[in-house]
Amino acid sequence: MMGFLDAYSIRARLFPAILAIAPAIALATVAVTWNTFSLPQAITTVSVAVIFVGFSDIARRFGKKAEREIFRTTGGRPTITLLRRGDPQFANETKDRYRNFLAKQLGEPAPTAEMELNNPRSVDGFYERCGNWLRERTRDTAKFKILFEENKTYGFRRNLYGAKWPALALNALVVGVCLLIISRKMNVPNDPSLLQVFTVLVIAAIHAGFFFFFVGKKTALEASDQYGRQLILSCETLMAEAK
Repeated sequence: MMGFLDAYSIRARLFPAILAIAPAIALATVAVTWNTFSLPQAITTVSVAVIFVGFSDIARRFGKKAEREIFRTTGGRPTITLLRRGDPQFANETKDRYRNFLAKQLGEPAPTAEMELNNPRSVDGFYERCGNWLRERTRDTAKFKILFEENKTYGFRRNLYGAKWPALALNALVVGVCLLIISRKMNVPNDPSLLQVFTVLVIAAIHAGFFFFFVGKKTALEASDQYGRQLILSCETLMAEAK
């Protein structure tokens, strides 16, 4: 549990899970009377906590799947694409410095422009190894605080994007349950639970709008690019330490 509650897991896994199942949580709180705390309330509380943990893992798995699909369409991880000579985000002289430094750390020759042109798969393999080496050398979150923040942002957006359609499916189920409750209680005069059910419907509408309009491939890709750029820039710190 302590490992689950680290800063990365809370931001990148727990928060997407909470957002994804928000309508279901609202419905669960409405379905149980909270005037007294007894067995039903205890069961609901424990169930919601377990759902958080379970859906956090589900969001991560869906996020990893979405990540593979994103990188398949963009030509690879940003640590690969940003180091290619055709990418304009870093000056060629800067990328040459980074390539030479990383090649020295890996004990391999830095790829030339001809190699990148004639054997791109092999060169991309080198760039992927560079990214792996950098990730292992930048796990000190205090020293590489900006990188860690970008990593959390990317993990949050990736997992939220991966959970988009499961979240909307759960949303539709909650709306269906709410409409069923309303149809059965419409003939009951002054039933206070109707207002609570309508509140859940409002939450579901806001939830659906958020996922439809603000959660998508583009936002995940932007965060991925920012994280990849910051990961490559960590070469500056590592090169200074090496000197």
